[in-house]
Amino acid sequence: MSTPMKAPRWLPLPLGIGVGLLGGLGYGLAATPQYAATSYVMVVPQHADSPTALGFAQAYGRVVTGDAVLAGARAAAGAPVDRLRGHVQSQTSPDAPMISVTGTASGGAAAARYANAVAQSLTATANRTAATTGVRLLVFSTASAPDAPSSPSVPLATAVGASAGGLLGALVLLVRPAARREESAAAVPPPAKSLPARETV
Repeated sequence: MSTPMKAPRWLPLPLGIGVGLLGGLGYGLAATPQYAATSYVMVVPQHADSPTALGFAQAYGRVVTGDAVLAGARAAAGAPVDRLRGHVQSQTSPDAPMISVTGTASGGAAAARYANAVAQSLTATANRTAATTGVRLLVFSTASAPDAPSSPSVPLATAVGASAGGLLGALVLLVRPAARREESAAAVPPPAKSLPARETV
Protein backbone atom coordinates (compact mmCIF):
# COMPACT_ATOMS: atom_id res chain seq x y z
CA MET A 1 0.00 0.00 0.00
CA SER A 2 1.53 3.31 -1.07
CA THR A 3 2.00 6.04 1.52
CA PRO A 4 0.46 9.47 0.76
CA MET A 5 2.93 12.15 -0.35
CA LYS A 6 3.62 14.83 2.20
CA ALA A 7 3.47 18.48 1.20
CA PRO A 8 6.91 20.11 0.94
CA ARG A 9 8.05 21.82 4.11
CA TRP A 10 8.65 25.09 2.24
CA LEU A 11 5.12 25.21 0.79
CA PRO A 12 3.77 27.90 3.22
CA LEU A 13 6.24 30.47 1.87
CA PRO A 14 5.16 30.56 -1.81
CA LEU A 15 1.57 29.98 -0.76
CA GLY A 16 1.67 33.00 1.53
CA ILE A 17 3.30 35.15 -1.15
CA GLY A 18 0.67 34.14 -3.70
CA VAL A 19 -2.26 34.81 -1.39
CA GLY A 20 -0.82 38.16 -0.30
CA LEU A 21 -0.11 39.16 -3.89
CA LEU A 22 -3.68 38.43 -4.96
CA GLY A 23 -5.09 40.24 -1.92
CA GLY A 24 -2.96 43.33 -2.54
CA LEU A 25 -3.82 43.35 -6.22
CA GLY A 26 -7.53 43.06 -5.45
CA TYR A 27 -7.38 45.92 -2.95
CA GLY A 28 -5.49 48.15 -5.36
CA LEU A 29 -8.01 47.55 -8.11
CA ALA A 30 -11.15 47.83 -5.95
CA ALA A 31 -10.26 50.77 -3.69
CA THR A 32 -11.36 54.26 -4.71
CA PRO A 33 -8.39 56.36 -5.92
CA GLN A 34 -7.54 59.33 -3.72
CA TYR A 35 -6.00 62.55 -5.02
CA ALA A 36 -3.97 64.97 -2.89
CA ALA A 37 -3.22 68.64 -3.54
CA THR A 38 -1.23 71.00 -1.30
CA SER A 39 -1.34 74.74 -0.78
CA TYR A 40 1.37 76.57 1.19
CA VAL A 41 0.81 79.46 3.59
CA MET A 42 3.68 81.61 4.88
CA VAL A 43 3.80 83.57 8.13
CA VAL A 44 5.44 86.95 7.53
CA PRO A 45 6.66 89.01 10.53
CA GLN A 46 5.50 92.64 10.61
CA HIS A 47 6.55 93.87 14.04
CA ALA A 48 8.07 90.62 15.26
CA ASP A 49 11.28 88.66 14.80
CA SER A 50 11.74 85.43 12.87
CA PRO A 51 11.53 83.07 15.89
CA THR A 52 8.20 84.64 16.79
CA ALA A 53 6.92 84.10 13.24
CA LEU A 54 8.04 80.49 13.44
CA GLY A 55 6.14 80.05 16.69
CA PHE A 56 2.97 81.51 15.17
CA ALA A 57 3.34 79.17 12.19
CA GLN A 58 3.30 76.21 14.56
CA ALA A 59 0.26 77.62 16.36
CA TYR A 60 -1.73 78.41 13.21
CA GLY A 61 -0.87 74.98 11.79
CA ARG A 62 -2.78 73.42 14.68
CA VAL A 63 -5.99 75.36 14.00
CA VAL A 64 -6.27 74.62 10.29
CA THR A 65 -9.02 72.08 10.94
CA GLY A 66 -10.73 74.20 13.60
CA ASP A 67 -14.35 75.23 13.28
CA ALA A 68 -13.60 78.90 12.56
CA VAL A 69 -11.25 78.17 9.65
CA LEU A 70 -13.37 75.42 8.13
CA ALA A 71 -16.56 77.46 8.43
CA GLY A 72 -14.89 80.25 6.45
CA ALA A 73 -13.80 77.78 3.78
CA ARG A 74 -17.15 76.02 3.46
CA ALA A 75 -18.58 78.14 0.66
CA ALA A 76 -15.44 78.21 -1.50
CA ALA A 77 -14.82 74.49 -1.00
CA GLY A 78 -18.41 73.55 -1.77
CA ALA A 79 -18.44 71.08 1.12
CA PRO A 80 -19.76 71.10 4.70
CA VAL A 81 -17.46 71.52 7.68
CA ASP A 82 -17.58 67.85 8.68
CA ARG A 83 -16.53 66.73 5.22
CA LEU A 84 -13.69 69.25 5.07
CA ARG A 85 -12.38 68.14 8.45
CA GLY A 86 -12.00 64.60 7.15
CA HIS A 87 -10.34 65.65 3.89
CA VAL A 88 -7.91 68.37 4.98
CA GLN A 89 -4.73 68.11 7.00
CA SER A 90 -1.88 70.46 7.80
CA GLN A 91 1.82 70.21 8.43
CA THR A 92 4.40 72.70 9.67
CA SER A 93 8.16 72.92 9.39
CA PRO A 94 10.44 73.25 12.44
CA ASP A 95 12.82 75.46 10.44
CA ALA A 96 10.59 77.73 8.32
CA PRO A 97 7.41 79.72 9.08
CA MET A 98 5.47 77.74 6.49
CA ILE A 99 2.19 75.81 6.76
CA SER A 100 1.19 73.21 4.20
CA VAL A 101 -2.54 72.58 3.75
CA THR A 102 -3.31 69.35 1.92
CA GLY A 103 -6.72 68.44 0.58
CA THR A 104 -7.66 64.89 -0.37
CA ALA A 105 -10.62 63.73 -2.45
CA SER A 106 -11.67 61.18 -5.01
CA GLY A 107 -11.02 63.77 -7.74
CA GLY A 108 -8.04 66.03 -8.35
CA ALA A 109 -10.08 69.21 -8.81
CA ALA A 110 -11.92 68.69 -5.54
CA ALA A 111 -8.68 68.06 -3.65
CA ALA A 112 -7.19 71.33 -4.94
CA ARG A 113 -10.40 73.20 -4.19
CA TYR A 114 -10.42 71.97 -0.58
CA ALA A 115 -6.77 72.91 -0.03
CA ASN A 116 -7.07 76.39 -1.53
CA ALA A 117 -10.32 77.21 0.25
CA VAL A 118 -8.94 76.26 3.66
CA ALA A 119 -5.63 78.06 3.03
CA GLN A 120 -7.48 81.25 2.08
CA SER A 121 -9.74 80.98 5.12
CA LEU A 122 -6.76 80.41 7.44
CA THR A 123 -5.06 83.49 6.00
CA ALA A 124 -8.15 85.66 6.41
CA THR A 125 -8.80 84.41 9.95
CA ALA A 126 -5.24 85.03 11.11
CA ASN A 127 -4.91 88.46 9.49
CA ARG A 128 -7.85 89.81 11.49
CA THR A 129 -5.54 89.87 14.51
CA ALA A 130 -2.36 90.89 12.68
CA ALA A 131 -2.14 94.17 14.60
CA THR A 132 -1.97 92.23 17.84
CA THR A 133 0.19 89.30 16.78
CA GLY A 134 2.66 91.29 14.68
CA VAL A 135 2.56 88.72 11.87
CA ARG A 136 0.57 88.33 8.69
CA LEU A 137 -0.26 85.25 6.68
CA LEU A 138 -0.18 85.01 2.91
CA VAL A 139 -0.79 82.19 0.49
CA PHE A 140 2.68 81.42 -0.84
CA SER A 141 1.62 78.76 -3.33
CA THR A 142 -1.83 77.61 -4.39
CA ALA A 143 -2.72 73.98 -4.95
CA SER A 144 -3.30 72.66 -8.45
CA ALA A 145 -5.27 69.60 -9.45
CA PRO A 146 -2.96 66.55 -9.64
CA ASP A 147 -2.95 64.42 -12.76
CA ALA A 148 -2.55 61.09 -10.95
CA PRO A 149 -3.94 59.75 -7.68
CA SER A 150 -1.67 59.56 -4.66
CA SER A 151 -3.21 56.32 -3.37
CA PRO A 152 -3.84 53.53 -3.70
CA SER A 153 -1.16 52.52 -6.19
CA VAL A 154 -1.85 49.11 -7.69
CA PRO A 155 1.84 48.10 -7.92
CA LEU A 156 2.50 49.31 -4.38
CA ALA A 157 -0.55 47.54 -2.96
CA THR A 158 0.46 44.34 -4.75
CA ALA A 159 4.02 44.55 -3.46
CA VAL A 160 2.87 45.19 0.10
CA GLY A 161 0.44 42.28 -0.06
CA ALA A 162 3.11 39.92 -1.41
CA SER A 163 5.56 41.03 1.28
CA ALA A 164 3.01 40.52 4.04
CA GLY A 165 2.10 37.08 2.69
CA GLY A 166 5.76 36.09 2.45
CA LEU A 167 6.36 37.21 6.02
CA LEU A 168 3.39 35.19 7.22
CA GLY A 169 4.63 32.13 5.32
CA ALA A 170 8.10 32.51 6.83
CA LEU A 171 6.61 32.70 10.31
CA VAL A 172 4.71 29.46 9.64
CA LEU A 173 7.98 27.80 8.63
CA LEU A 174 9.60 28.96 11.85
CA VAL A 175 6.73 27.74 14.03
CA ARG A 176 6.27 24.30 12.43
CA PRO A 177 9.59 22.74 13.55
CA ALA A 178 8.91 23.76 17.14
CA ALA A 179 5.42 22.26 16.93
CA ARG A 180 6.84 19.02 15.51
CA ARG A 181 9.39 18.77 18.28
CA GLU A 182 6.66 19.18 20.88
CA GLU A 183 4.54 16.48 19.19
CA SER A 184 7.51 14.11 19.07
CA ALA A 185 8.28 14.73 22.71
CA ALA A 186 4.65 14.06 23.65
CA ALA A 187 4.62 10.83 21.64
CA VAL A 188 7.55 9.33 23.53
CA PRO A 189 6.20 7.48 26.60
CA PRO A 190 7.79 8.33 29.93
CA PRO A 191 10.18 5.77 31.37
CA ALA A 192 8.49 3.14 33.51
CA LYS A 193 9.09 3.38 37.21
CA SER A 194 10.75 0.32 38.68
CA LEU A 195 8.87 -1.32 41.50
CA PRO A 196 10.71 -1.86 44.77
CA ALA A 197 11.90 -5.39 45.27
CA ARG A 198 9.65 -7.46 47.54
CA GLU A 199 11.38 -8.59 50.63
CA THR A 200 11.37 -12.30 51.31
CA VAL A 201 11.04 -13.61 54.79
